[in-house]
Amino acid sequence: MALDSFFKRIEAHYSAQLPFVSYRKPNSLKLNAILQNTDEIYVTTDFKEKGFVFSPFDDNDDTILTPIEFSTLITCSEELPSIENQEEEEKNIQNGSVLIAPDARFHHLDLIKKGIVAIKDKTLDKVVLSRQETVRLSTSNPIPILKNLLNTYASAFVYCWYHPKIGLWLGATPETLLKIEGKRFSMMALAGTQDYKGTLDVKWEEKERQEQQFVTDFIVQHLKPSVEQFRLSAVETVKAGNLVHLKTMITAELKPETLLRHVISDLHPTPAVCGVPKNKSKQFILKHEPYNREFYTGFLGELNLDISVSPRSGRRNVENRAYAMKKRSTQLYVNLRCMQLKNDTAILYMGGGITKDSNPEQEWQETVSKSMVIKNALL
Repeated sequence: MALDSFFKRIEAHYSAQLPFVSYRKPNSLKLNAILQNTDEIYVTTDFKEKGFVFSPFDDNDDTILTPIEFSTLITCSEELPSIENQEEEEKNIQNGSVLIAPDARFHHLDLIKKGIVAIKDKTLDKVVLSRQETVRLSTSNPIPILKNLLNTYASAFVYCWYHPKIGLWLGATPETLLKIEGKRFSMMALAGTQDYKGTLDVKWEEKERQEQQFVTDFIVQHLKPSVEQFRLSAVETVKAGNLVHLKTMITAELKPETLLRHVISDLHPTPAVCGVPKNKSKQFILKHEPYNREFYTGFLGELNLDISVSPRSGRRNVENRAYAMKKRSTQLYVNLRCMQLKNDTAILYMGGGITKDSNPEQEWQETVSKSMVIKNALL
């Protein structure tokens, strides 16, 4: 499908107030959209359906499903024009007004201090604390924002998700929750944050390394009963927008008896978005953060979709190379660097991991840096 036709189909669906999700995977040109045929709300509890899932931070709330069987799929592999070549009305989305409450910094610093006290009292080892900002928009149309996100963040999972009875969300997340193809499993442990200053040769403090190790250790501990052939990569520094993070890749094979819903239940929410121990840090967040995260720090992505995989090259596969194998694939991403659109405003979300060595002022500045990732799509 041509690029212009692709976006017109999405806009028509949005104007008709019908649910849809449009997305592009990291480092890909292919745009996807799943257009639901009715405005019914579908949910999943066992993660056996085929479709796209959108799940909140609080795993006691419903995971929303856009089911393949009640939807139309469209794709486009045409490259988007650069931002400089976009129409002027598509570039000027923000009307210049960022609505930060005068006491926002004070309240977030106070929240961080409460987290540090809980850690020093041995109640928690780590907790991830967040805040909101609101930006006034010159348009309520999400498509120009989606185009800007697609143009700006090629290495992120970029999406626009809409349900008329639930809400409208967009984002460009750098973090994979999990990826499963057949029985092959991979997952990312991402934590620690610094501003990108033109190089990946970064000096990391002990606080940041400890924060990333919490995430890795949690994943290893909770995955081991469900997988075999477990492997950990070396820790590396990676760039995501205007920031850099520490990353470890974890790969394994799922055991035949493993159920996806058990893996998701064990892992979500991870220490990268919640804390350690999981349940205590989650309750701390629900009690002390002054707002409902909703889908921020939840997860989203393709569920049990069929993909074609070419056979490996080699002498024994010469005759089979023309034939692709079908595998079932699930690719889920953590909902970071995101926004919720309401009327003529965008609500932005940003947070950071708190440990015993955290400095409240530095943690506040980290949220300021993270806010710029998503604000760049609104300028």
